[in-house]
Formats: sequence, structure tokens, C-alpha cells
Amino acid sequence: MTDMKSSEGRLINRRSLLGASALSGASVLAVPAIADDADPIEWKMVTSWPKNLPGPGVSAQRIADQVAAMSNGRFQIRLYAAGELVPALGVFDAVSAGTAEMAHTASFFWQGKIPASVFFTAIPFGLLPYEHISWIERGGGQALWDELYAPFGLKPVMAGNTGVQMGGWYKKELQGLDDLKGLKIRMPGLGGEVMRRLGATPVGLPPGELFQALQSGVLDATEFLGPWSDRAMGFQKVAKSYYSPGFHEPNGTGEALFNQDAFDRLPEDFQSVLLEACRAENGRALAESDWENAGSLQLLQDEDGVSVLPYPDDIMSALKETAGIVLTEFAEKDPLAKRIYESHQTAKHRLGPWSSVAMRSFMTARDDSV
Repeated sequence: MTDMKSSEGRLINRRSLLGASALSGASVLAVPAIADDADPIEWKMVTSWPKNLPGPGVSAQRIADQVAAMSNGRFQIRLYAAGELVPALGVFDAVSAGTAEMAHTASFFWQGKIPASVFFTAIPFGLLPYEHISWIERGGGQALWDELYAPFGLKPVMAGNTGVQMGGWYKKELQGLDDLKGLKIRMPGLGGEVMRRLGATPVGLPPGELFQALQSGVLDATEFLGPWSDRAMGFQKVAKSYYSPGFHEPNGTGEALFNQDAFDRLPEDFQSVLLEACRAENGRALAESDWENAGSLQLLQDEDGVSVLPYPDDIMSALKETAGIVLTEFAEKDPLAKRIYESHQTAKHRLGPWSSVAMRSFMTARDDSV
């Protein structure tokens, strides 16, 4: 009786994961059955997120839960939120050193260490979420990502997505380009460099410190994710101007980092379970983020008195022009950065026209008819 229930449970869990994986738009690998006599394995996962943060914090926990379910409890991952084992921005080094076997984070946090890492979260005016997944899965992005992190003994993969981002929270409404001068803003990645060139002062802070920094005046403005996560962080309590579009992050890929040696020591069936749990979370998290962001955006306006505003035209024009300069200069930093940039641009030029034909024209027709 026990063996039958165990087998049925594994089959159901396996089907659930494979079904969720289809949402990611990626081809799905068959996950082998887990042998009952496999040695139990326990991993530690450190994250860059406050515990159970809507969006990426939830994704991290779901991945751990799915791995346990798919392995029939033979592969357990214990999650440590930011600061519980290592600081939020210390997870890269912790996994590289083997302090933890795995992390859940975002690649643009490593811009100071590996400048080209920003491409694997988002770059200004870059790929949309499904375009990004297509680049990683089909356009050679994963191989470049692996090559970039290999010197650190790390294996990176996509592990969730918070979707298209918002432009950020500003304590004072923006009237024009001059309002960016001297503005203290948290904006990681190349978006922060674009802002710096327009006169702002980017401030690097982990997610858990943003609310207090905005409240105390350490920051005049901050971006984070989208309405769902941002409202949970409480930004609407201290800033009422919420800008779009999120020019700096048109995509919100979550990053799972595995210590390469620890990953290589896993049995092949556990490797497959881990990779497919991360892949499945891409589609699941995107669906959740879009749904919850829509509801939270309405609440921010109806209940919290937030004004959702477009960037002024002169700011938007300057952002796009400056982003082009920053990206061109960035591509010349080193040969690998140039190859990543060129691969990303190839994907953008291939996918952009299709996205426009398939989605932009349809949405215009659909929304104009409402």
C-alpha cells in the first residue's frame, strides 16, 4: 500500500511540474522517477529577498517546495531569507565559496563584480519577458551566461520572473529633465548608469533597506519591481508619484545560482528535478505577477492615493538616447561582454518585429474597441 501511494504521488507531482513548465515557453525535459533508496540530500538556499516577499521571495520558496515534492522528499532545500545566513548581496560569494549550495537572486546585483551580468536580468530598452526567455532558451543566452559565471564555480539558470517593471517611486513629481540633477535614486544595473549620466546619484542598496532609506531621505526615489511587490514593501506610504515605463527593466528574470561542484555531485535525476523546478517557475511567476500587479495597481490608485504617471517627454527621450550610448560603450569593455551584447541585440532584432506584429497591433485593436 505504501509503495503504491508513493508511486502515485511521484507521478502526480511529476505531471504537475511538467504542466507548469509548459507555461515557460521552453521545451520540457522528462524528469526521471526518483529511486526510493537514493541517499537523502539537503541543500541550503540563500536569497536576496525578505522572507516570503511577494514575487521573488515566493518564487524561491516554491522552487524549494517543488524540488521536495518531485523527489518524494529525498531532496530537501532549506531556504534562508536575506540576512538569515548571509547578507542579501552576499549570496553570490556564499554559493561560490560553498557556504550554501544554491541562491535565489537577480543577476544585475553583480554588476560591480561581473559587469555583463546585467544582461541576464534586464538592460534599458531591452527584451520583454517572453523575448528574454526565448533568447536564453533558444538564442544562445544560456551558454554565454554559463561561460560568464564559470570562473566563479557557479551554474546560473532562470528561476522566476516578475515581469515588466515600473519606473519607480518619486517623492516629488517630475516636471522635466532638470529634476533628475542631484536626485538620489536606487536603480541597479545599467539603468542606474543612465540616470547617473543625466545628473542623478544612484545609490546601491539591497531590497530590505529600501523603505527605510526612502522614508529617511537617504533616497529621493527608488525602483524595485511592480505594484504587487512594491505595495508589499510599503513605498506608497512615503512616495505618491509612481512612474512608468520601467525603461531600465522591461524584464524581471530571477536567477538561481548553483555551486557547480555541488550540482555536479547530484544524481542525474535530482539535477533534472532541480532544473525543471526552476524552469517551471518562470511561467508560474509571470502569470502570478501579471495577475497580482493588475490588482495592486488598482489598489494603489483607489486606496493609497498614488498617482501613476508617465515620465515627461524630455526625460524619456534623454533616457533612450543615453541608454544607447551606455550600451555601446559597455560592449567594448571586454570580448565576452561584446559577445553577450551582440547576442542580445541579435535576439532583439529577431524577436522585436514579431512581438510588434503579434502583440502591439493586436493590443491596439483590442483596447481601442473597448
